[in-house]
Parts: sequence; C-alpha cells; structure tokens
Amino acid sequence: MEKKSKARLEKEKTISEIETNLKTAKSVVFVDYRGITLSEVTKLRSKLRKAGVVYKVYKNNLMRIALNNLGITGLDEKLAGTLAVAFGMQDEVAGAKIILDEKFKDKMALQFGLLGNDILDEAGVKALATMPSKEVLVAQLLGLLQSGARNIATVVNAVPRNLAVVIDQRSKQLSA
Repeated sequence: MEKKSKARLEKEKTISEIETNLKTAKSVVFVDYRGITLSEVTKLRSKLRKAGVVYKVYKNNLMRIALNNLGITGLDEKLAGTLAVAFGMQDEVAGAKIILDEKFKDKMALQFGLLGNDILDEAGVKALATMPSKEVLVAQLLGLLQSGARNIATVVNAVPRNLAVVIDQRSKQLSA
C-alpha cells in the first residue's frame, strides 16, 4: 500500500470539508473578494457568522473536485480567480443578502451560487438576496392565516347579531 504524503492527506481532508459544507448548506454564494480589505473581511465574517453563514476561501481546484464528487458539474470555467464561498447553513438568503449589503457589494464581485443542486447565475443570486428570510415569510403567512380566521369569525358572529337586530326591530314594529 502506497503511503500518502502529508500534503495529499491535507488536500483530501479539505475536499471532505468542502463536500460536507456543500451537502449541509441551504445555499452557497461564490464571490470574487479581490477588492475587499482585511478589516472589511473581518467585519464581513463576523456579520456572516452571526447569520449562520460559513465564509471560507478554498483553492479552486479543491472546490472543483468536491463539486464534481457531488455531481455538480459545468462550473470549471467559473472556478477561477480569487473566490470565496459563503455557505448559508441556516437560511437560504442570509449569505447573499449580507454580501450584497451596501458595505460590501461594491468591493466584491458576485460570481454565481448554488441552491440545492441548482446553479444560480449572478442575477439568480441577486434575486435570492432580495427575498425575505424564512422567518419573515412564516410571519407573513401566519398573518394571512390569522386575518382570514378573523374575517370568518366576524362573518359568523355577524349572522346572530344581525338576526338579533332584526328581531328587535320587528318586536318594536309590533308593539307600536
């Protein structure tokens, strides 16, 4: 059995880490980070971490191998340059939303993204960033459901109330 070099073992470990992040992430955003300073990266990482987004820089070749291992192909030409990856672990929109935040959007070039196994172009990632978070969508849905229930209750309560008004009016007519 051939003995693997330390560098080879390290690369395999990194590929495994990338695959794990890709499998567990709800969304993935790839950005060219060339225009951002170290202090801005630190602020960005902090903001992303608070939102449950893992921000990493990997060698493009290792990312290509991990993507191909997972059956996500056709990205070879896009995996070039200085790419960083934001893995949205808790929320599909958080990574894209934070990266497209006013503070960072002019400094980083959005490249592409993944939503499940679907590849998103730059416009798709921007559309993802403009969507409300899952919590906001759930709150909106609950608001709609509650307003519907409230309207039904109003209508149901109106029938006996109106009937009582009609009976009262009729009794006043008969007694007059």
